[in-house]
Amino acid sequence: MTVRGYQSCRWVAAALRSAAALAGLAAIAFCAGCGRSGEAQAVNATNVATEAPAVEGEPSWPLTGEIIGINLERRSLLVTHDEIKDFMPPMTMEFVVSDGDLAIAKEGQRIRARLVQRGDEYFLEQIWPDDAATAAAIAAGAEALAKETAALNKRIYTFRDLGEQAPTFTLYDQDARVVDMNRFRGKKIVLNFIYTRCPVATMCPAATLKMTQLQQAAREKGLSDVELISISLDPNYDTPGVLREYANARGIDTSNFSFLTGPEAAVQNLLRQLSITSFFEEGVIKHSLNTIVIGPDGKLVYRNDTEKWTPAEFLEQLQKLN
Repeated sequence: MTVRGYQSCRWVAAALRSAAALAGLAAIAFCAGCGRSGEAQAVNATNVATEAPAVEGEPSWPLTGEIIGINLERRSLLVTHDEIKDFMPPMTMEFVVSDGDLAIAKEGQRIRARLVQRGDEYFLEQIWPDDAATAAAIAAGAEALAKETAALNKRIYTFRDLGEQAPTFTLYDQDARVVDMNRFRGKKIVLNFIYTRCPVATMCPAATLKMTQLQQAAREKGLSDVELISISLDPNYDTPGVLREYANARGIDTSNFSFLTGPEAAVQNLLRQLSITSFFEEGVIKHSLNTIVIGPDGKLVYRNDTEKWTPAEFLEQLQKLN
């Protein structure tokens, strides 16, 4: 190989890693089971939820409105909603929701969602915050991330290598709060990408279990400045409420373990910048499993690009950052 004008060992290592990743796709253990078909489609940063399809055969409509009541016993939200085109005028209705959506609902919160009719009952699914400030922050974050990716595309190697600054992002966490990279500045971060419907035991479920084991091991070693982050590969399905339910079902302490989601375009840009494979094919998600350490200074310091990583391996890397 001839590298004209760019003889740095770092570039060569990065190029070799990229080539090896491409050559080894056939050997990657892929996750499957996402309910979408076809290629991943970018969506508008402020219109994530309303594009998600309902289950085939179920009548559904996009809905926007404001939560004015929460009924824990009935597992329902009372919502004053706007006109639903070709279906019903503005009114106040009670909707059944998931446990995750119920857990993070707030009175007075503007939301967008899908109204789904099942028999005589109406459900709300794919619930996202819809206030102007939140939408603006998420949109601005997605735009900034797209500009970063465009700048990287002008380089000889188009992803961020070890030693470089990690990508910035602005996403929602499992409590529907807007989170950006500044929240984690000064912390030792372990970051990966999963999705909640992944059915392959050795992939996302195993990765989440290892992250919780790492969380516990770091505490036992007295490392109080560790943050774990899992970003969804399936943001059109994995709403904040879905992520909250995923964490609750596994008894995960989210005080320093964040599950993030947001515009698909933003997630795709993060994947490109970190040289991670993820795509839809024949109705399923296929992806590599990559786990990354980011130092307190925001730089990428370590990564394991296989599903065989261990909590002990990453605990050692975190301890080195002291």
